[in-house]
Amino acid sequence: MKKVSLPLTGGCHCGALRYELTAPPVTVYNCHCTNCQKITGGAFVVSAMVPQDEFRFTKGEPKKAEWISDAGNRRYGCFCGDCGGRIVHGQTPPGAIAAIRAGTLDDTGWLEPVGDIWTKSAQKWLRFDKLVADGQPRDFAPFIEAFKAQGRF
Repeated sequence: MKKVSLPLTGGCHCGALRYELTAPPVTVYNCHCTNCQKITGGAFVVSAMVPQDEFRFTKGEPKKAEWISDAGNRRYGCFCGDCGGRIVHGQTPPGAIAAIRAGTLDDTGWLEPVGDIWTKSAQKWLRFDKLVADGQPRDFAPFIEAFKAQGRF
């Protein structure tokens, strides 16, 4: 099992935006909501829940978009104004947790999602073998515990 060192770094496709995360993610999961499907153009996105106050942009100024999520919450997303790469999403107003698009990390070799959320809008050809929530979980504790059990940090 690969151990991970902090800080974690990442950025957009073109390099105009860079970021740093100084604390480990709380959990890593796949999100199948229709918002994530439309934003990525894919069947789902791999998200890493991170402490908002431990995440910061170190290069560039992100653009910001806001929308209403499938759960009815006001959400924001930060992305690169040059290449359009999404970096992080969160609640409006900002809460304690944000979700990094895990594929934007420089080192993705350790990523292993512990479960799937919003499976009620997942593509029908997908099969699930880990933790599953058909919508927004009311309690992320099982996802957090499963991530801790991976022992990567």
